[in-house]
Amino acid sequence: MTISYSWLKDYICADVSVEEVSKILTSIGLEVESIETVEAVKGGLRGVVVGHVLTCEQHPDADKLHVTTVDVGGEQPLQIVCGAPNVAAGQKAPVATIGATLFFANGDEVKIKKSKLRGVESYGMICAEDELGVGTSHEGIMTLDADARVGQPLADFLGLKSETTFEIGLTPNRIDAASHVGVARDLAAYLTVHCPEKLRRFSYPSVENFKVDSTSNTYSVRVENEEACPRYSGLTISGVTVQASPEWLQKRLSAVGLRPINNVVDVTNYVLHELGQPLHAFDADKIEGKTVVVKTCPEGTAFKTLDEVERKLSEQDLMICSAEKPMCIAGVFGGTSSGVTGETKNIFLESACFNPVWVRKTAKRHTLSTDASFRYERGADPGITVTALKRAAMLIKEVGGGSISSEVVDRYPRAVEKKSIALTFGYICASIGKAIESSVIEKILTALEFEVTRKDGDSITVGVPTYRVDVTRPCDVVEEVLRIYGYNNVEIPQHVHASLNHTAKPDNELMVNTAANLLSGQGFNEIMCLSLTGAKRYDALRSYPPDKLALLQNPNSAELNAMRQTLLFGGLEAIAYNINRRQSDLKLYEFGNVYYRQAPDGSVTERFGEEPRLSLFVTGMQHRRSWNESQTTSNFFVLKKHVELLLRRFGVDLHTLQSAELPADLFSDGAACKLAGKNFLSMGAVSKQLRAMFDIKQDVYFAELRWQVLLGFAARQKITCAELPKYPEVTRDLALLLDKNITFAQLREAAHKAEKKLLQSVGLFDVYEGDKLPDGKKSYALTFTLQDSERTLTDQEIERIMGNLAKAFEKEFGAQVRGADA
Repeated sequence: MTISYSWLKDYICADVSVEEVSKILTSIGLEVESIETVEAVKGGLRGVVVGHVLTCEQHPDADKLHVTTVDVGGEQPLQIVCGAPNVAAGQKAPVATIGATLFFANGDEVKIKKSKLRGVESYGMICAEDELGVGTSHEGIMTLDADARVGQPLADFLGLKSETTFEIGLTPNRIDAASHVGVARDLAAYLTVHCPEKLRRFSYPSVENFKVDSTSNTYSVRVENEEACPRYSGLTISGVTVQASPEWLQKRLSAVGLRPINNVVDVTNYVLHELGQPLHAFDADKIEGKTVVVKTCPEGTAFKTLDEVERKLSEQDLMICSAEKPMCIAGVFGGTSSGVTGETKNIFLESACFNPVWVRKTAKRHTLSTDASFRYERGADPGITVTALKRAAMLIKEVGGGSISSEVVDRYPRAVEKKSIALTFGYICASIGKAIESSVIEKILTALEFEVTRKDGDSITVGVPTYRVDVTRPCDVVEEVLRIYGYNNVEIPQHVHASLNHTAKPDNELMVNTAANLLSGQGFNEIMCLSLTGAKRYDALRSYPPDKLALLQNPNSAELNAMRQTLLFGGLEAIAYNINRRQSDLKLYEFGNVYYRQAPDGSVTERFGEEPRLSLFVTGMQHRRSWNESQTTSNFFVLKKHVELLLRRFGVDLHTLQSAELPADLFSDGAACKLAGKNFLSMGAVSKQLRAMFDIKQDVYFAELRWQVLLGFAARQKITCAELPKYPEVTRDLALLLDKNITFAQLREAAHKAEKKLLQSVGLFDVYEGDKLPDGKKSYALTFTLQDSERTLTDQEIERIMGNLAKAFEKEFGAQVRGADA
């Protein structure tokens, strides 16, 4: 939101500088993001003064040059060589002194220096209009009035003033400050409380002189949809001359970034930025039946807007219509058939309050965004429509002539009453954290136009002005008091009182940070992707079917119309973005929620759910190119290594994971696991079809963990401590010939049953299935770790244990121990 400093001063008279205004506005919640100075003439005519030509003689060596002496208010007159044909003694003219920079009308830029023209020194330049950028004439020097004061800066003489503007970053709830009056009101409230001596006046634009000239051109108004249009006001102005706006109006609009169009449209924009109330002007002669109807139109009705685009209307689009056809999309955009043109003579002026939900949906539906829709979407003040209408009508008469030819028509069937909020001074002070006198609180509320309707001891009831559509609760009133009182005026206490908080174990935040630190230490970068995605991406997926998508009712676009069911697509977008910028070697991870429409039993319902997940992505080379390290492409086992490190960090015994079905529509190859009987982990190479959706040609390896399952597993684990063993461990290997259907998990379980005390771990380090083995057989090479915490194991004990293990395998699985000749 752009606010002009000089425009602001029309409503508030106070002894505050630009810098002070910026600090005050930021402190009360209207953050000033930047301050810009817009000069009436580029360069501000700095170094250009009023000069008096004392003498003018022919140049001795040039027919078209003159040698002049010019008084510019200094100690001595300046000698200046001038080529203008109209220069003469006695004239007063603009003089650019040495060091000044001129910005010509044609875009050239010249810095004035001491020079020598045909042997004669020149100490300045007598200027023409185009050389100053104040006009286009180059027929001769610009002559000034005889009463111009010598040495006076030319900008002051011409009345050229620079314009200072503030760029305010409005939060969505503060639409009341999207106008100059709104900002002036907040500024006045602050000054009233903190430095009343600096505030001399705050006032609204006056409409006291408004009067109806006649009722010769009256139009009827009918509102058929009162929910979408709580209030509609209008009047007619006849005999208007549509032309360019006067200079003051054009400058005001240009200062806030608006392009002047014509005097009627410019006035509606002016009042919009002055009071915050959108207006619309119709060519009254194009309104059939002299009737304005506020209603919806049938689905699919064609309507051409001012941008010459024909749009198909929805039956949920509120329209401003004549007796025969639609003229304007209410609160959003006008139509071509009823707009103001150079031939317009009579105007119907609209000032209305539209339902923000209706306007927002229509604007999104037709991808239209205007100054009017911006304000209506956030909630317009229903109490200001008539005031804004009268203000605009008076200004149109001033800049375009004509007469007000109808009474104000005001359709307001159910007046919006001020919200009433009951609270106590004690609640306000407790919420702020500081005892503030009740008189100060009342002063702040009154300055913001809140009305204290009842006061009973510590209790008060506050009436909220209609312009504050966002203030609905006691805490909102507290926020208003605090922002004007000043956040910085609430002291930080010297003693901080705290109570112990016993966090439930495991601590989710601690686990997330632990995992993030581990992955970052392994060279991963964290990403944060949008929770929104496109529903079309799930059309062909079975593991995440489209009917379980949580769809948005009012999406910004078709590409962002659903909540994600998996973290895969966001990561692929990030990978594609980096690859397109020549960053193809990536290791990424993301913590994020996924969303679904599903009942606890798995059936699809209108009930929505969400759960946290962790995703890992690996693609490209494992390491940067180096002279002593070969280039190796990342593969599934690189991803598997990092997943295993993560699981071990949280105490997951990898051997206890059960296999699960891998989503074949996501992966071309990989593995899926269950933890404690729940689907937990899927990882593998992303399918070629999914990579093609993002134009990714290189292999991508992806893992997704259900974080809540890991958290639940950690909650059930008990941490035990034991002394480090003093005696060495022993490893022995066995090669077994087995049936192909026997798994390592079965062997591991059987080994621990056979030796419960000394066997510490069982590992698989080789698998062979080849032509040299009998049909249906395979060879497993297992390693066993044995250890006693109280003594060193003897060879006899080790051999006994290994023999028992071999017998257990032979008995339970029919295994054969393979020797050197096997």
